[in-house]
Amino acid sequence: MATTAYEHDADGCKFIPATQRPDGTWRKPRRIKEGYVPQEEVPLYESKGKQFKARQNTGLPVGLTPEIVAQAQKKKNNGGVVQPIPGMLINVDKKKKKKKSGADEAAEKLAKCEIQEPDFSTPAPSTPSNTASDPAKRLKNLRKKLRDIESLEEKIKSGVFKNPDKDQKEKLSKKTDIIKEIELLEKDSE
Repeated sequence: MATTAYEHDADGCKFIPATQRPDGTWRKPRRIKEGYVPQEEVPLYESKGKQFKARQNTGLPVGLTPEIVAQAQKKKNNGGVVQPIPGMLINVDKKKKKKKSGADEAAEKLAKCEIQEPDFSTPAPSTPSNTASDPAKRLKNLRKKLRDIESLEEKIKSGVFKNPDKDQKEKLSKKTDIIKEIELLEKDSE
């Protein structure tokens, strides 16, 4: 019922005249307030972003001078390639490239791969040891480890730890190595 034929009564007010329904009954005439717009005639809502995009849809970078924009518009209308900045190409056609399937892409990557046999005859380059770093720091760390081992030994002797676990036994076994390394670093620093 999109009736827009308004009539005016004796007072000058708008109203929609009475109409007959398909079953034969009549609808009452309806008064229309001033400024009323029927739902069918209300324009669709557009967000600010959509309106802004519609205004900016030139296909050119933002901030170009009006002269360059005018030249670009002329070229666009003539069917030429738009180059607002020398060396910059803008794709106005917006044709979609055909996407490769996952299998094709994987096949291309595998074709580029090379497999080499490892050479076991030459030794692998070793990682730099802690002795290559600052000897003062290394000495400090070793002394700290030695203090930890000695405090662990005291706890075992006093009975705090009756049965040391595997890690604690391993730590105790490294005591002689740490003492030798401390002696070497002290000799080198003298």
